[in-house]
Amino acid sequence: MSTPATGAVVVRVRVPAVVLPPIVTLSSFAVWKEFARNPTSSRGPALRTNSALSALPLRLLPRRSLVNHNCFLPSNNHRTNNTTTTTTTTTATCLHPPFTVCVVGSGNWGTTIAKVVAENCKENNDIFEEEVQMWVFEEQYQIPETSKHYDASNELTSKPQKLTSLINTFHENVKYLPNIALPHNIVANPDLLDAVKGATILVFNLPHQFIAKTCDTLRGNIVPYARGISCVKGVDVSESGCELFSESIGEKLGIYCGALSGANIATEVALEKWSETTVAYDPPSMDSKHPTPAATPGGTPGGSPKASHVDLTNLVAESIKNASGKIQHLKSLPSEYPALHARNMKKLFHRPYFHVRIVSDVAGVSLGGALKNVVALGAGWVDGLGWGDNAKAAVMRVGIMEEVRFGKMFFADTVRAESFTEESCGVADMITSCGSGRNFRCAKMSAAEGKPISEIEKRELNGQQLQGTGTAYEVNAFLKMQGKEKEFPLFTAVYNILEGKYQAKDIPDLIEQKD
Repeated sequence: MSTPATGAVVVRVRVPAVVLPPIVTLSSFAVWKEFARNPTSSRGPALRTNSALSALPLRLLPRRSLVNHNCFLPSNNHRTNNTTTTTTTTTATCLHPPFTVCVVGSGNWGTTIAKVVAENCKENNDIFEEEVQMWVFEEQYQIPETSKHYDASNELTSKPQKLTSLINTFHENVKYLPNIALPHNIVANPDLLDAVKGATILVFNLPHQFIAKTCDTLRGNIVPYARGISCVKGVDVSESGCELFSESIGEKLGIYCGALSGANIATEVALEKWSETTVAYDPPSMDSKHPTPAATPGGTPGGSPKASHVDLTNLVAESIKNASGKIQHLKSLPSEYPALHARNMKKLFHRPYFHVRIVSDVAGVSLGGALKNVVALGAGWVDGLGWGDNAKAAVMRVGIMEEVRFGKMFFADTVRAESFTEESCGVADMITSCGSGRNFRCAKMSAAEGKPISEIEKRELNGQQLQGTGTAYEVNAFLKMQGKEKEFPLFTAVYNILEGKYQAKDIPDLIEQKD
């Protein structure tokens, strides 16, 4: 009888009496996962065996109980005519990792992060399930004739098709991240609720204007002990105040949510050019109170069952304060799960070409990622006027100063000034965004061509939207409510230029410190 490797994560499940060989392995990772996610499907894949028996409907196995590992089936065997046959009820020992990851969003940055995550899930499949679901807002897309995938004789490429079909067929986001090969363990899924089903780690990476609606859809439809990472740039402004999107996500879904931000141009990261990023992940202490279980009395390694097989009745709740000082009531990870601490979160994002620094300052990381886009608009305008690097540096200096001031003024209890000056999410991201980011580029073209930035946005961004313009409006609305516009002259100037009240050439006078 074959046994699992030492240290493997296992869970025992009962399956009906069937004729089985001693060892069964998966015949198709992709088909298996499709079926495991949808057990009513008629496309039950066969299991490849070491005997003539080659087909077993996977509906005999529990839903989402196995990913890409071997399934060992010890049983009571007897010999008949020198043939070993299993005839009794069988106990299946299925190996699987504890954490399942879903990336919510599929623009150029969302797809890039999905690529990073999928590579790490495959390499660390003792911790993370290999398959990574990527939620895609479904749309029709016609592959351009310049694409290597275009074939006039093939209806799939010569006519508009669903974007998810194209991604899953060619393993490339042909619209938002063309010419970048994606790992085959990424599955594009147009159904949001199906994509997050059973996911224990949710990575949010979509335009900030869609966060509220997305969270409303997800509320009550995710596992209660899921954890999140927000890659969303911007701040959430309402009459009650200014919140980070990591906070908004956490409050709406009742989960802990950290943040990722840094000097990261999506295409460069996707091309595996070396860069750094900052992940702010300071989870509740209860996430580290339950170490990986020790070996069971029977000698088999302890393990972490899939989300769909966890008893939710004994989850412990803990109250924590978020970056704004608000109380959140969180569910702990089940005791069967290993700790989802910062080291494991680093393993999810760190690549040889994408270095990760873990910090606890969620507010600083989030604000750096949001406010630098407003500064980049100002830098782009002065560069578009032909004023050179000195002018651009002046805008950046004021921008960094206002970022730090904003953090200290409105998130004083949690923000660290060092996050803006020492981490990739701060000065480094500012330099990148004010040199080649999309907000900078569109603002530069706007000033150089004398056209509204909204017109440039439509022309240049292939259906995507600038984050800097929306953030500028939201920040200004919040500063007005607080009566603090004059204390943030650059942020206010960018808003007024977008509104047409001033022109880019007025920036020097607008941001000059009055004695």
